Amino acid sequence: MTKTIKQISLFAENKAGRLLKIADVLGKEGINIRAFTIAESGDFGIIRLIVDKPDQAHDVFKKEGFTVSETDIIGIEIDDIPGALRGIAALFANGNINIDYSYAFIGRNQKAILIVRVSDLEGALAYLKDKDIHLLEISDLL
Repeated sequence: MTKTIKQISLFAENKAGRLLKIADVLGKEGINIRAFTIAESGDFGIIRLIVDKPDQAHDVFKKEGFTVSETDIIGIEIDDIPGALRGIAALFANGNINIDYSYAFIGRNQKAILIVRVSDLEGALAYLKDKDIHLLEISDLL
């Protein structure tokens, strides 16, 4: 079983009230946000979310008229200490794994959670498993 996390991505106009609309939709559906990031590109932005019910979130956002997609990403738990990111970055570099984008947050037990989207998901998963890296599933973030 491969360990990945489903991420919801929304393409949205960069205008006041968009985040409120997204929060309203999720709140009304009882969907909890575990992490999110917003990347802007002029008049539009990409809002990436990790939620406890990704399939339901995808469906409700589509129904509400959002441009939405689901992506499998990798979640890695690392120690929240100076130099921990360097160790993971070196591992990715040594494995010739290209990171498309990444974001991080603090999870349970004061561990850092690194979210990465990579070019070759299956290759990266096999490589990281071989290196005994602790990969996460959505249940690890609830």
